[in-house]
Amino acid sequence: MYWYGGWAWMTFMPLVWIALIVLAVWAVIRLTHATTGGTSHRGHGWADGEPLETPEEILDRRYASGEIDTDAYTEARERLAAHRPRPR
Repeated sequence: MYWYGGWAWMTFMPLVWIALIVLAVWAVIRLTHATTGGTSHRGHGWADGEPLETPEEILDRRYASGEIDTDAYTEARERLAAHRPRPR
C-alpha cells in the first residue's frame, strides 16, 4: 500500500538535518567561547600576548568578586606564601 504523506517527509527531513547541523555548530561555538574566556579580564593565556594570571591575582579577583570570604582568602594567601619558590 502506498503512503500518501511521502512528499511531506521528503520536505521535512532535510529541514530536520539542517536544524541539527545548525544546533551542533552553535553548541561548538558557544562551548569554545566559554572555555577560551569570552570575558575581558586577564589570564586567558599567551594567545592574547598577555601572561597568565598568577595564583595571587586569581585569589585577589575571586575575593574581590565575593566568590570567597575573608577567612578563605587569608588562609589561601598564607598557603601560597608558604609554597612560593624562593629565588636562588
